[in-house]
Amino acid sequence: MPTAAAPSQDAQRPQLFPAGELGTTKAKILDAAYRRLAQQGYAALSTREIARDAGVNHALINYHFRTKDQLVIAVLDEANRQLLARQQQMYRGPGGFAEKWAQARRFYETDLASGFVRLQAELWAAGMSNAELREKFRPRIRAWKQVVLGGVREAFATAEACGIELPAPFTAEVVATWISEFWLGMEFADLIGDREEQRIHGDALDAMERLLQRLDARARKRGAASRSGRSRGSPKRRRT
Repeated sequence: MPTAAAPSQDAQRPQLFPAGELGTTKAKILDAAYRRLAQQGYAALSTREIARDAGVNHALINYHFRTKDQLVIAVLDEANRQLLARQQQMYRGPGGFAEKWAQARRFYETDLASGFVRLQAELWAAGMSNAELREKFRPRIRAWKQVVLGGVREAFATAEACGIELPAPFTAEVVATWISEFWLGMEFADLIGDREEQRIHGDALDAMERLLQRLDARARKRGAASRSGRSRGSPKRRRT
């Protein structure tokens, strides 16, 4: 039985931009820095090696970004911009909450394979001893948490419309915090390869998906009942 060819080294390597968007010097530098961060981490990052990978003069890195940390933040900003745009498009799009949760899980697997999850973890760790980097990193994490909060608020509104009310302490902000902090912890467990933790996290993700499936079913039932009520209540047209 024939087997599929193994993906090429180029197909497997982390990329910030598709090949068609690498026309500018700045894009080439950002893409090369992203690959280095995703594969080797922040501590081993060398601007000379980035310049060599990008095929540009080392002086151009100083010209465009001034310092290594500013280059790193620029890489994070571009990666984060793509991530947030993707997440926001998903939340605005059609489909139930369970479907969107499943899509978020697929996005995560893509981010793990692409090196973005490691990049974020590397910068988080580097920020522990680098106050300037830490202050620049914080708002990027908060922006992602706000997107999560928006999705949770929408789910809460749907639940309330279906007659489901959680006790007062369980606000959208509290649940969004659980989700985002769980997700960040899961990322670290996946990066260090803790198999037992990965299994438990998978069970937790599955449980949330089943809960959202129940919410989607309630929402569909309520929508069908509402449409049926409007149909019965509409006056019949009299024949003339």
